[in-house]
Amino acid sequence: MFNLHFVQGTLSEQIHIHSPECRYSCEVCNEAFTEHISLIRHQQIHSGERPYTCEVCNKAFSRQSHLITHKRIHSGERPYTCQVCNKAFSQQSSLIKHKRIHSGERPYTCEVCNKAFGQQSSLIAHKRVHSGERPYACEECNKAFGQQCDLIKHKRMHSGERPYTCQVCNKAFSQQSTLIKHKHIHTGERPYTCEVCNKAFSDRSSLIRHIRLHSC
Repeated sequence: MFNLHFVQGTLSEQIHIHSPECRYSCEVCNEAFTEHISLIRHQQIHSGERPYTCEVCNKAFSRQSHLITHKRIHSGERPYTCQVCNKAFSQQSSLIKHKRIHSGERPYTCEVCNKAFGQQSSLIAHKRVHSGERPYACEECNKAFGQQCDLIKHKRMHSGERPYTCQVCNKAFSQQSTLIKHKHIHTGERPYTCEVCNKAFSDRSSLIRHIRLHSC
């Protein structure tokens, strides 16, 4: 005979399982999840467990998806391609950020001055202009910077590192912007023009000095 009690009991359990109130909660931070596997993945943040290891460099990750993305550094695989310019990326998130260059979309807005940015990281860095926060400090001289890239450039003053080399004369520079200016010597390019007399210059600083002659 068909066990009606079993069916009712099973149905009751299923209703309880699929109920929005039935969630798996983290004992550390109380964040709740609808699936048990999601809770297990989350708990690895607190435990520091990293069960997925790269066979090439032994770097470990808490999630398999992060390991798969990391492996593309070694393989050079870039499965996400921009349909506008065909530039390829190893991560989908990088492609999404890149697409904003073409679309002009700037979804991240500063609450202080309303300036908009295409990337959240750019907004965070910009906010330090208003707050005065400088979280990146030089270990040599304690000079602090609002952006990590500025600290990296500054450190080259201490180390003497010059990673940017001119392919024409092999002269090396600590900053890419300085190399670009230097290349104008070889190409003869003068992209900075005086609006008063149309005289052209190879670098912006020379143009600024020249403009002062007109204001005297």
